[in-house]
Amino acid sequence: LTERRKADAPAGPEAVTNFIASSEREMSRLTARFTRLSDEEEIAAGDRLVGLAAHSNSPTTEKYLQAVGARVARGAHRKLPYRFHYWSEPTFVNAFALPGGHIVVGQGLLELMDSEDELASVLGHEIEHVDLYHCAERLQVEAAIRKVPLGGITWLPIMLFQAGYHKDQELEADRAGLQLAVLAGYSPGGALRFEEKFERLYQRYVKRKQPKAGSPVDEILVGSVSVLRDYFRTHPPPSERLDQMHRLIDSNHWDATKPETDLRIGWIFWKERAKRAYESQRYEVAAAWAERTLKTEPRQPEALQVLAESRMAMAEFP
Repeated sequence: LTERRKADAPAGPEAVTNFIASSEREMSRLTARFTRLSDEEEIAAGDRLVGLAAHSNSPTTEKYLQAVGARVARGAHRKLPYRFHYWSEPTFVNAFALPGGHIVVGQGLLELMDSEDELASVLGHEIEHVDLYHCAERLQVEAAIRKVPLGGITWLPIMLFQAGYHKDQELEADRAGLQLAVLAGYSPGGALRFEEKFERLYQRYVKRKQPKAGSPVDEILVGSVSVLRDYFRTHPPPSERLDQMHRLIDSNHWDATKPETDLRIGWIFWKERAKRAYESQRYEVAAAWAERTLKTEPRQPEALQVLAESRMAMAEFP
């Protein structure tokens, strides 16, 4: 039983209480497995909860998430009304699923991406938390533990669904989610590259080291480490997830070198990052982000202004 969780707890009273809590949770999960919610009940519960989670200020971003998500969700076994939401908070470097098919993606997570294939792998992972009944099971277990009727489920903290699932479920969602993304026509290389970014973040988190930003990607990584601590505490190590992805790609003979599609909404975040870098007098970084922004979407006076003034500050006059 203890091997199922692989909890990292020191010897002492805390280990005993962790064991008791895990045992109680496993026993309560049995009831949820044998009295599964209907799809209608699960959708209704998710609809009540989503109002606590979706905070969007960008209809363009939500529309894009819905388009990519709908494409990936076509391969899911459960034909639910999957809906995709944008949480416009730079420090929210995460995504999570709610019962019934609501998927919420944070701004901080989108800022780490540069291809649609990376986004598809993340959305596939979250879709599978719904498709594999992980969300519904958590809903029933927590409602039972807190003695909250499903009709009053809006009183459950949304953090219960932001937190990761146990290791087996996270790895299961990785496998099934990658299959969904590939089935939808995306490159498995996107999932690998994105998890490699998290491996770099993890190494910096473990070493408690904040290196000076160099490339635009490093700039993202430096800014994200401090807000990812809870994520790393609740998810399997990126190296283990990467190893599983490589084995899955090899066993299915998928082409990880297949070209990826640019993240079509990336310029929205890159422009803001360029402006912030310029304001903090990091002119080289500001110019790099502005150039990347203009390459994707040329008609941006603000990005042109940042690029021009950054080059002027560096005494570069092309």
